Amino acid sequence: QVQVAESGGGSVQAGVSLRLSCAASVPPASSRCVGWFRQFPGKEREALARIFVRAGVPIHTYYADSVNDRFTISQDDAEKTVYLLMDTLKPEDTATYYCAATFGGGCNPDMSKTTGFPYWGQGTQVTVSS
Repeated sequence: QVQVAESGGGSVQAGVSLRLSCAASVPPASSRCVGWFRQFPGKEREALARIFVRAGVPIHTYYADSVNDRFTISQDDAEKTVYLLMDTLKPEDTATYYCAATFGGGCNPDMSKTTGFPYWGQGTQVTVSS
C-alpha cells in the first residue's frame, strides 16, 4: 500500500527558510509525479509545486506563479523523498502543507489543478509569525 507522509513543519519567524519533506513508499513504477499543496483555513487546497521523475531522474518541475521565486522542489531518489524548500517565509504562508503523489503516468503542468493525485499525506502545519 502506498503511503505518503510529510514532515518538517513548525512555527517560524518571518523571513526564514523552512524545508518540508515528503516520504513516499514507491511502488515499482518508472515514473512518478509528486506535488506540494497548501490549504488555508476555510479555503480550497492550492497547488504549489510539482516534480516529475522518470527512472529516478527529475525531468520537469512546475511551480505556481505565487511561489515561483521563493519555493523550490527537489527530490532524493535514494531516499524516495521530495523536498519543498521555502525561502523568505511570510505570515501569509501560514497554512497546512500537503504532499501528494501519483505513479506510472505523467505530471499535469496545470498548477490550477489539484486533482489527479490518488495518494495524499496527512499534512504538516506551517505557522509564520511576524
